[in-house]
Amino acid sequence: MKNRTATLIGATGLIGSHLLNILQNDTEFSFVKIIVRRPFQCNHPKVKVAVIDFADKEAYKSAIKGSDVVFCAVGTTNRKVKGNKNEYRKVDHDIPVNAAKFCSETGCPQFVYVSSVGADSKSKNFYLRLKGEVEDTLHNLSIDSILIFRPSLLLGKRKEFRSGEFVGTIFMNPVSFLLPSNLKPVKALRVAESMVESSKKDIKGIRIFHYKDMI
Repeated sequence: MKNRTATLIGATGLIGSHLLNILQNDTEFSFVKIIVRRPFQCNHPKVKVAVIDFADKEAYKSAIKGSDVVFCAVGTTNRKVKGNKNEYRKVDHDIPVNAAKFCSETGCPQFVYVSSVGADSKSKNFYLRLKGEVEDTLHNLSIDSILIFRPSLLLGKRKEFRSGEFVGTIFMNPVSFLLPSNLKPVKALRVAESMVESSKKDIKGIRIFHYKDMI
């Protein structure tokens, strides 16, 4: 399928930045819309930037409208929200959930979402519980194709320093061959490539992608 319109949420993140680069150079996508909270500079001729308040549901829905596929790779950290779990939830839960709901309401046939290994709405871990709650919502929406990616530790150079990932990379990489496949570190670029590749396939219903699927 050619001349598709892709919408990307989370373009400033590790996976999102790779997604943007891939999408703007992929001839199957003739138009790429980036939805962001703050001004974002991108001069590629087929990329349009929509700056919105994600709490403004009408503006959010309008930005989603007309999409053939929505890629959602948004996420925050405790450091960014200064430990405020309500603010954390607004980003990691509300933004993807509303994006998916607006896909359903506007007729967008595909939603591609970055979750996490261990996502479980019953988890005692706050982060994994949020991811699990998003996944639970996705299972109840009317969208032709929902692709959920569950990477473990992401490898790649972030714009901001994350001490947890830095330490994890140092200690996990040398012993990653001993880990169950789903827990193995994976390059963020490979996750992004897999997301775009999979979006081009005729996958109906909900499909969850683990480490083996991504590599």
